[in-house]
Amino acid sequence: MAIEVFNRYEKKYRIRDATYQCLRERLGEYMEADAHSRDGDFYTICNIYYDTPDNYLIRKSVDGSVYKEKLRLRSYGVKAPEDKVFLEIKKKYKRLVNKRRTKLGLAEAYQYMQTKERPPLMPYMNSQVLSEIDYMVHRMELSPKVFISYDRCAMFGKENKDFRVTFDRNITTRRYDLGLHYGIYGDKLLDEDEWIMEVKIEKAMPLWMSQLLSEYGIYPASFSKYGTEYKNYVAGNCRK
Repeated sequence: MAIEVFNRYEKKYRIRDATYQCLRERLGEYMEADAHSRDGDFYTICNIYYDTPDNYLIRKSVDGSVYKEKLRLRSYGVKAPEDKVFLEIKKKYKRLVNKRRTKLGLAEAYQYMQTKERPPLMPYMNSQVLSEIDYMVHRMELSPKVFISYDRCAMFGKENKDFRVTFDRNITTRRYDLGLHYGIYGDKLLDEDEWIMEVKIEKAMPLWMSQLLSEYGIYPASFSKYGTEYKNYVAGNCRK
């Protein structure tokens, strides 16, 4: 069964392609590619983010609140209406990230988010997580706001499977055709040779990872895909 509850710290870094190529090779000494990233392959993650009419959730996030929450519908690749996807609630308090998710059918998820009528419980659903999401759905007036997809390569520690590093590129966004079944197209969020690296840890970062970051002059950078897209969206509207 897929893991449905995550508690961890996440650090993000913006790096260029040359740094990625060197770092990826060095990480091979300590880490392994996950099942979807064998032989350097990438897999595509697609998201629909939900927010209020006045964009309360993302405004609170970009304003630097110590407590942040997001609700998104996520799939791995483009899905058909009958396929299973994940409905996720992501919370962050200070630096600790808590992510909880449940499986739903894509058409089932669309209907639920539109009508707020909780679907009948099925074996593939996580009842506890669905209850938490249901509370949020009824507490706020939420609607789909933006589609964000990206290609990801993921690795996990050979000795510590909970230590993960991911590399994201080709971040694509749009504020129309807000469904996971339409396909991947829209505007690019970063330069072609730019990557977002995320280090995901439960406790302390391994010493060897800290040494690699220092060796390549890689420093943490505050970055949110939805937050960056929202800032660009607001800036574009201000120029009109």
